[in-house]
Amino acid sequence: MANVAVVGAQWGDEGKGKVVDWLSERADVVVRFQGGHNAGHTLVINGVTYKLSLLPSGIVRGKLSIIGNGVVVDPWALLDEIARVRGQGVDISPAILKLAENAPLILPLHGDLDRLREEAAGGAKIGTTGRGIGPAYEDKVARRAIRVCDLAQPAELESKIGRLLAHHNALRKGLGAPLIDGAELLGKLIDLAPKILPFADVTWLRLDEIRRKGKRILYEGAQGALLDIDHGTYPYVTSSNTVAGNAATGSGQGPSAVGYVLGICKAYTTRVGSGPFPTELTDAIGRLIGERGHEFGTVTGRPRRCGWFDAVLVRQTCKVGGIHGLALTKLDVLDGFDELKICTAYEIDGRRYDYLPALASLQAKAKPVYETLPGWKGSTRGARSWAALPAEAVKYIRHVEELIGVPVALFSTSPEREDTVLVQDPFAD
Repeated sequence: MANVAVVGAQWGDEGKGKVVDWLSERADVVVRFQGGHNAGHTLVINGVTYKLSLLPSGIVRGKLSIIGNGVVVDPWALLDEIARVRGQGVDISPAILKLAENAPLILPLHGDLDRLREEAAGGAKIGTTGRGIGPAYEDKVARRAIRVCDLAQPAELESKIGRLLAHHNALRKGLGAPLIDGAELLGKLIDLAPKILPFADVTWLRLDEIRRKGKRILYEGAQGALLDIDHGTYPYVTSSNTVAGNAATGSGQGPSAVGYVLGICKAYTTRVGSGPFPTELTDAIGRLIGERGHEFGTVTGRPRRCGWFDAVLVRQTCKVGGIHGLALTKLDVLDGFDELKICTAYEIDGRRYDYLPALASLQAKAKPVYETLPGWKGSTRGARSWAALPAEAVKYIRHVEELIGVPVALFSTSPEREDTVLVQDPFAD
């Protein structure tokens, strides 16, 4: 059976948590492969809401859950999340949760640097969550990161911290911030080690064994393709590769590890933070979409910017991300509109584009070219079959498929996991 990667096909917040939870019932293992605790996946199960940031969404279903080497891990945030979710009755132990021993750690100094830089940037800020994700990835690439496995060798930690602080204290001095005390940081990490190390594992080897046994693996992405460090709306992006190609690298598997890529996108478009957004609606319609969709960030609580569905961007992310099928979420939010618009191209400086150029100055000038479709008066909320949808809603979905060149594999009509219609089975060979 095919192993499946679930990735966002927009700017994140597309509903990946619900879809992964829905698919996880048929998977044996769920793997997070990039990002950090800036991600937020919300699951609603039997009326109970679970908000996850680092824990793979399969944990709530009792599935073996792996945090891969491509994730940057704030160990204190992870322990807090484990305690909170345990408090909701979920069993989380080292037998069910595995943390890659080679995953880099996010330390308090990373969050400090993130926030200091945003404050210094003023009006040019990128809009990060301030949780230290970017600085942690920088240290990883610069080969000075403290990793999970380093906690097992306290005798060597002091020198590694010294190398790390040679960089960070120079930056902090330039930003007018107090310097980090290496001995204090060492003490925190030594105290942390016995709490984190029981979850540490050679996850690449464990995943290889699982694959050889023919078990199903679900790779869970965070954020979305438009936030990818290479392929997103740079520089207003995250600090990792969010496309499905990173599912293999971020978990220690080869390219053949992923057999099917499921892209998640809303029936409209949202974005959090700064950066271009060609179809953004700043009028009453945009506010109404935001209210109906409860568009507030799971992690930050920030209101999301809302706009019409952008077929240009989703078509682009499907090509870049190798997406085989789409999961279309929040269709019910569009109930009751007289008409709906879909962006099919851009106009930039008098020229027509069928893709979003990489240059930020051109992205900022992109004007959407719209097609207008009739809305529907009936309700789609809670629909669990094609037959239960208004005819105009079916036409809307079919037109989205035509414009992006990828079939809709499933769609959902409420936050409840059962209100999901399967059209094409991602796990089928």
